[in-house]
Amino acid sequence: MSSEIEILRQKRALELRKKMLLSQEKPAAVVVEAPKLSPREVVQKILTGRGGEVLETARRYYPKELGIIEENLARLIDSGRLKGPVSGEELYSFLRRVGLSFSMNTKITVKEHGELKTLEEKFREGVK
Repeated sequence: MSSEIEILRQKRALELRKKMLLSQEKPAAVVVEAPKLSPREVVQKILTGRGGEVLETARRYYPKELGIIEENLARLIDSGRLKGPVSGEELYSFLRRVGLSFSMNTKITVKEHGELKTLEEKFREGVK
């Protein structure tokens, strides 16, 4: 009886060794790389607020220069040196500091009696 128990214990130990060897032979978890994002997409991911609008407006004025800036910003983001959300105001200020001067379309609206009116409409009402 004790020899049968010993044989079962040895069989179990042999099975465990086989499983360990098989698991070691299997390649480590296959690392699936996410498809590389373009510099434009990398930069777009951290922009908040009107950041996308600022970026597109700047691109219309300075397409070549903005391509270079986007590549550098994407590299900084990927390396972890530039983190967190970047608002449209921060991006606009940065682009102005590096010498890219451009104007944004702005529209001021006023909410009055539950409806939005442009500043122009508001002034016209006051003149009547």
